[in-house]
Order: sequence, then C-alpha cells, then structure tokens
Amino acid sequence: MALGPRLDLRQSQSLVMTPQLRQAIKLLQSSNVEVSAFVEEELERNPLLERDERPEPRTTADERAPEPAAPEPADAHAAATSDALPAEGAAPLDAEWDNVYDPDGAAGLGTGIGRGGRGDFEDDLSGIEEVADARLTLREHLGEQIRLTFHAAQERLIAAQMLAMVDAAGRLPVTDAAIATAMGCEEALVAGVRRRLQRLDPVGMFAQSLRECLAVQLAELNRLDPCMEALLDNLDMLARRDLRGLMKVCGVDSEDLADMITELKRLDPKPGANWDAAPPPMVVPDVLMRRLENGEWSVELNPETLPRVLVNRGFHARAVVGAKSKDDKAFLADRLQSATWLVKSLEQRANTILKVAAEIVRRQDGFFRHGVAHLRPLILRDVAEAVSMHESTVSRVTANKHIATPRGTFELKYFFTTAIAGTSGNEAHSAEAIRFRIREMIAQEHPDDILSDDAIVERLRKEGVDIARRTVAKYREALRIPSSVQRKREKAVPA
Repeated sequence: MALGPRLDLRQSQSLVMTPQLRQAIKLLQSSNVEVSAFVEEELERNPLLERDERPEPRTTADERAPEPAAPEPADAHAAATSDALPAEGAAPLDAEWDNVYDPDGAAGLGTGIGRGGRGDFEDDLSGIEEVADARLTLREHLGEQIRLTFHAAQERLIAAQMLAMVDAAGRLPVTDAAIATAMGCEEALVAGVRRRLQRLDPVGMFAQSLRECLAVQLAELNRLDPCMEALLDNLDMLARRDLRGLMKVCGVDSEDLADMITELKRLDPKPGANWDAAPPPMVVPDVLMRRLENGEWSVELNPETLPRVLVNRGFHARAVVGAKSKDDKAFLADRLQSATWLVKSLEQRANTILKVAAEIVRRQDGFFRHGVAHLRPLILRDVAEAVSMHESTVSRVTANKHIATPRGTFELKYFFTTAIAGTSGNEAHSAEAIRFRIREMIAQEHPDDILSDDAIVERLRKEGVDIARRTVAKYREALRIPSSVQRKREKAVPA
C-alpha cells in the first residue's frame, strides 16, 4: 500500500465556551460585591456603557397634599389689641428693632450670615457620615502613652525597644536579662520599665507568658489573691478540667472555684490581638423575603445589590457616523456587543437567582414557619429539576448568595443538607436538624444524668431517626461540644 499526502474535508460539532459565556458564568457565581466591582471596571473600560441613574418611581407632584397657606402677618396694632400672645417668631412687620440688643449681630455685620456658615441653613452636610474615624494603630496608641509615661531618656529608649519587639498578640517573650544585655543597661531597670508598660492600655501587654498576662490584669482589678495565684500556677489542670484537683490546690470550695473560673473568662489572654483587627464585612443579602398578609411568602431581589447599567444607543449612533477608519468601526462594534452582552448577563443572573431562591423557600417552608427542627433534606438535583436547570448552574447561583428572612440572614447553601434515614421507612431527616436536636438535648441534660453518645443515639431512634454512634460523635465534635466525660467534670462544679 502506497503512502502519500491526502486532503480530506470533515464536518463536526463541538461546544466552545466563548468569552461572553465565560463572563456570564463568572457573574453567576460571584457575590454582589464582586459583581459591583466588575461592573465598575466595565463602566470605565466601555464608553458605550453608562450607569442607569433614572429615579425610582415616586409620587407625582399632583398627588401630593397641598401645603397649608402661610398665615397673614399681623401688624403692631393688631398684636397690641389682641387678647392672645403671639406665637414664637410671629413678630409684626412694622415692629422696630433698633433698640433691641442682638449678641450675634456683630458677627453677621448686617448680612444675616455669621461665622457658622450660610444664613439660610442650606449647607450640604450629606457626606459628614462618610468621614471615617482615624483610629490609631496599637503601636501608635502605645507610643503616645510611652511618651507621656516615661520622662527619662534611657527609660524611654528601653520602652521604645520593647515596643518594637512586642508581637501581634501583645506578648513579649524575651527575658529582661536578654534585653538588658542587648541594650547595655541593668536588668532591674528593664524589669521596672516592663512593669510600667504592662499597666498601659490595653492592660496585660508586654508579658512574657500567659500566666503573667492574666496576673497583671487581675492585679489591675484588685483580684490577685493567693487562691487566684494558685489557680494561675495550675492552668494546665484547668485545661484538663480537673476541677477537683484545682479545689484541693487552691483551697476553695466548688462555688468559689466557679467564681474564679468565671473571673478568668472575663480576661483577655491576647490583649493586642483584636486592636488592629478589621471589623468583619457586613453581609448584604441578595434576596429579600417577607410574609404577606395572607400568610404566603414574598421573595424579591434586593435593589441595592443590582447594578443598574444600560447601553447608550445615542452615543453609539453618533460615534458610528463620525467613525472614518475600519478599525474605529470594528472597535465600536466590539464595544456594543460587549455592553449588550453584559446587560443581558446581569438580567439573566437576576432572574436565575430569583427563580432558585423562590424554589428553596417553597421547599423549606417548614423551616421558615417553625424553626431549624423542621428543616428538610435538600440536594442540588431537587432544585435543578424543579427549575429546569443543570445542577452546576444551581450550585453557582447558591454560592456567595444570602437571603434575608424573618428568621435571620442565611447563605443559600445553608438550606442544602444531607438526609438521615428514618427508622421503619419513615421520612428522612435533615442533618442540620439532627445537629440542632443534639445540641438541644445536651443543653438540657441534668448534671446527674450526662448523656453519652449511645444515650443520644437511643433517644434519636425513639424519635424516628436511624443514626449511628460515630455520626453522633462527628456532629458533636463539629458543634465543639466536649465528650460526656469532660461534661461530667465541668458540671460537677456548679457554675
């Protein structure tokens, strides 16, 4: 068989993801903050896109109630002959004010405008709430206190060096001897500077250990007695929850030990950790849900999270007429296609989120009416079949999206939980509802009857839940609930 080149023509079909399709998928799974940032970038990049600044529909001027007519001002004779006193500010027009002292008249110089600003009180102060409070960092805050506390140059230099060595939690594990050797001074001087630094705000900074940090805070509160010092010397026993051993070491009864432990819980083991921490971002829900008068649920998109953009067709028409080169016309056509696709993608994203959220609300009606115990098991396939979408689309829609309900704000992923089979073929139960039931049973247990994992399994099976012991242990550990042995030690001492 001879070998040689040959030209064949074949026809095939393949699915190719265009850049526009990739953009639509990315927008679908992005949060409202990410979508807003992307739209802002497109507004700067695409000259055919503009922000939709049309005002919301509101009551017209004809529908407004007519304002009451201003009363006719009275003259001096009518004011003098009237039996009633005039209202405040209702002075007669022909009254003379030449012999009346005005303390603010000199400031206005006869113009009615003082040093406070405009006389018509029309100053625009709408942006005053946007001015952020310039909060000092932890090192700046401590630096100001050091400058006011230490006057000697040597002590101030040692304090500045210790401030530079402190870690983010406020701890300074370096010994006084090491600092004294490095700076060429006496160890007693370094120890005195450290003691004074530990009294600065926040109290407990510059400590070498956890015990010293807690001891400084207790001393500031005048609660550092010998019993408390014995408790601080045996923090490892407290970590093991060896309460009986602590009562013996500290020489106190169970009630006093409970008070001492409560006092320790009020202290801050890392006084510098939360100073520079940024506040958690505020969650803005994508979907709003409320109950109607007839008992049904109303689901709508949050207008604050919907970017409002439109295509400037007029500017495009003028630009096309003025375009002379082929490259200019190609650029305008590409920008028009990109702007049109973005507007359609945002609209499709909003409709998809609303459709999926409405189906979730319909299926989890028991949760919204009665609580977590009535949360039903739900998977992506159930919602996808109901709204005629693919499971991956539903997964993208529920990612990073939140809904505001009468029971709080939840992520849409929260309502998708695995199913726990019921006993004797009963209806399946949601895993989240089972975790809630386990937490509830442990919270209500009596100190003399601590529930083990086997006891919890027996109770759940009596309630119709077929669950294994290892599953109960996994859920309990996920809830950060200690074992029955540890809980028995804790509840042996009344809190």
